[in-house]
Amino acid sequence: MSTPIPAELLSVGTELLRGEIVDTNAGYIAAQLPLLGIELQRMSTCGDNLDYLRDVLQQALGRATVVITSGGLGPTEDDLTREAIAATLGETLTIDPELEKNLRMMFSRSGREMPPHNIKQAMVIPSAKALPNPRGTAPGWWVEKNGKVIVTLPGPPREMTTMWQNEVIPRLKARFPMKPILARTVKTFFVAEATVAQLMEPFFSIDNPTLGIYAKPDGIQVRLIAHGDNAKELLDESEQKIRNLLSAYVWGKDDDTLAGLVGKWLINKNLTLATIEDMTGGLLADAITSTAESRNYYHGGLIATNDHAKISGGVPVEIIGKHGAVSAEVAEAMAVTVRTSLATDIGVSVTGITGAESKQPGLVFIGIADSHGSKTWQQQYQVGRADTRERVAIAALFRLRERLIELKLDV
Repeated sequence: MSTPIPAELLSVGTELLRGEIVDTNAGYIAAQLPLLGIELQRMSTCGDNLDYLRDVLQQALGRATVVITSGGLGPTEDDLTREAIAATLGETLTIDPELEKNLRMMFSRSGREMPPHNIKQAMVIPSAKALPNPRGTAPGWWVEKNGKVIVTLPGPPREMTTMWQNEVIPRLKARFPMKPILARTVKTFFVAEATVAQLMEPFFSIDNPTLGIYAKPDGIQVRLIAHGDNAKELLDESEQKIRNLLSAYVWGKDDDTLAGLVGKWLINKNLTLATIEDMTGGLLADAITSTAESRNYYHGGLIATNDHAKISGGVPVEIIGKHGAVSAEVAEAMAVTVRTSLATDIGVSVTGITGAESKQPGLVFIGIADSHGSKTWQQQYQVGRADTRERVAIAALFRLRERLIELKLDV
């Protein structure tokens, strides 16, 4: 394999430095670059300051072959990425008549006249080729000079990802042709990151494929990247070894989602589902309805954040009084009653404690009721994690997956 192309990434925007916006663009681009044979060596964030931007760009171009910027392409005075690149390369910005025409037409189609300050989005330097932006007004740039490549992308993720996929990836592949590079992600749940790392230890000494371990809300993910003409075979072989080592913890790969997989099983078996959830505040229902196919099996759900809501939903008051709202018995009753009230084949429930001041903070019970009976699980979560509720919702889907497998309904 050829030596990876060194790259740096610059995220632009004072709002990023202030924490007003989370920089998801950087993570997205960083995950994409290895598949292009490009090695990201540094990531920087810079505010909307022309001098700072110019300095960071000069340093990046001194180290890397490819420099990618995200943000700072808007129409306002503090959008300075174009100006900074022009100053760094010693070139002059001028208005491109075709870009200006396209901008005016874009505003005209929406029944508006283009504000005067938007004209700066039609500016380019001689070394830059404009990259079309079908989702916004800010064109990107592809710049080649002195053996270096600068790519400028808009800040809004919706605009950035479209431009990256449609305009930047083809150009990078043509400019830096590489042997085939493929990636695969194996997804696990209910297994500790340290355990996965220990089991994957033999893979870390292998150069092809390379392996990385990442903690995500839907579990620990093992990502493989292989290169060469036999990349697919290498991935297939390594994936099988990983599945053998991690056994029952593996639930999917690549773009699979638990909601998507479970939904397919339910549709194939002509089964329907209802949910009732405390603690997760609707995140379980949100995960399920994230796929359009959910309307074919999901009858709906109830968010029961207190005893009154649970009792109104059909949970017997004496069960809550005897066992407490957060208990296996109440989780079971919740699943049974929502299954009955919404006339579905399966009911899933979640009830838990979020407050750190409680006797058992982070205690969660998940219940499932179906035609074969009911089952509950007790789990413990770390209080204070921003993604705890999301993890609990995903855990409920994972338990539903377990139940379907147990009932031999997964095929």
